[in-house]
Amino acid sequence: MNSQNKEYMKRCITGIAFIFIMVTGLFAQDASGALELDLQKAISYAMEHNKELKNARQELVKSDRSIWESISQGLPQADLLMDYMTYFNYELEFSFGGDMGTPTAGEIANAFSATQEAFPGTSVAEINQGINYHNIGSTFQGALSEEQGGSTILMSDQLTAKMQVSQLVFSGQYIVGIQTAKLGKIIARQALDNSEVGTKESVINAYYLVLISERSLDFVDRNLENLEKIFIQTKRMVEAGMAEKIDADQFQITVNQLENTKRMMERNLELNYNMLRFTLGLPAETEISLTDNLDNLFSEMAAVNLLMEEFDPEENITYQIMDSQAEINKKLWSMEKWNYGPTLAGFYNYNFKILTTGFDMTPTHLLGFSLTMPVFSSGLRDAKVDQARIEYEISARNAEIMADQLELQNRQLKYNLQSSLENYETQKENVEVAGDVLDNYRRKYENGMASSLDVTQSNSNYLDAQSTYLNAMFEVMSARIQLEKLMNNLSTL
Repeated sequence: MNSQNKEYMKRCITGIAFIFIMVTGLFAQDASGALELDLQKAISYAMEHNKELKNARQELVKSDRSIWESISQGLPQADLLMDYMTYFNYELEFSFGGDMGTPTAGEIANAFSATQEAFPGTSVAEINQGINYHNIGSTFQGALSEEQGGSTILMSDQLTAKMQVSQLVFSGQYIVGIQTAKLGKIIARQALDNSEVGTKESVINAYYLVLISERSLDFVDRNLENLEKIFIQTKRMVEAGMAEKIDADQFQITVNQLENTKRMMERNLELNYNMLRFTLGLPAETEISLTDNLDNLFSEMAAVNLLMEEFDPEENITYQIMDSQAEINKKLWSMEKWNYGPTLAGFYNYNFKILTTGFDMTPTHLLGFSLTMPVFSSGLRDAKVDQARIEYEISARNAEIMADQLELQNRQLKYNLQSSLENYETQKENVEVAGDVLDNYRRKYENGMASSLDVTQSNSNYLDAQSTYLNAMFEVMSARIQLEKLMNNLSTL
């Protein structure tokens, strides 16, 4: 292989290696193929892949198109219409009843004969006298017209193309409608923000729950390992006649219970992983690995400075949505008021006659204006305006109620956070004490100064203390998250 080929192969290998590194870094998977996620990566992944958030973003796009829909209704509208009609060569016969020219002598004679048939015994002189003002004259004139005959027009096929352009000149409802549509987009944006905050909350809770479940399972594993060692030692002591069989049985029961508890906790851990996958928008079979440490995350979450922060209800997303809804209802009230106002529109039609008949009275150009002025509705408009006003007043009052409720919730959540922090410190101390008691009883049991019942009971107390300690830790996290969400600060976590 020459030097050029070697250099080419070297570049190919380097390029493939670079692509492999980029792909590996992009998906951040460990050797087992699991997707590695710290808390911030999990939140970012959920922001992009959560299905509910995708729906919320589409609602925002939909509201944007709704604004343009409202605007376009007042912009020029153009329509092209094409009509085709066939009359099957129908001949239209008509007479205008006016002067149709000088009648011939034969036509006059035939008209006299027809009149005499209609009025037997009538003389020619009587017919001449009644031509202008009696039934005799009408009959004569009709007969004479029939003798002269009418005009006919051939109704041939007709093909017409029409361009119609319309433009709204003035409408108060149109103006208010655009403003209302823009407020609707604001609500859609706020709803998206609320969905994002809810998704962040769900991801954080699920992430912490998995870490706590793993820590709890680790506690049980270590405790089970220690008990199994004691159980094995006790069986040997029973075989050597240094302990009673009841001691070994007691440890056997405790070991069996712990093994059952471990299996339950493993299933619960998988359930928590599934909840996290669902929140992230991952398939159920995707393996994930959480890289953050529970103690490090908790130390960041347990800061008490949040208890001193001031709360502004207007920063809360729920309040913002309700306040925007009140503004929309106010615009709808204004829209109903404009039902009393006029609406002016203009239009222009151009008819291009491709095929036409001999009898066509349709103009080529047509320009017009349409003015609608409400006059009387028997109180219908008044009733609608009153209803819209009441809806606005109710929604505005509901926003005030929400502000009061949020203030109460702020105080309650700060109380919960303070209480959970105090409870956490207590439970943390209890775990240390319960662990010391268990170690003490183990040493006494090994020296024959304590019974197996003392060891198993102290072990049970230690497990309960650990479980209570982890629950207290999760309560602190949960209280902190809820308070951050209330203050709309969850994005800072």
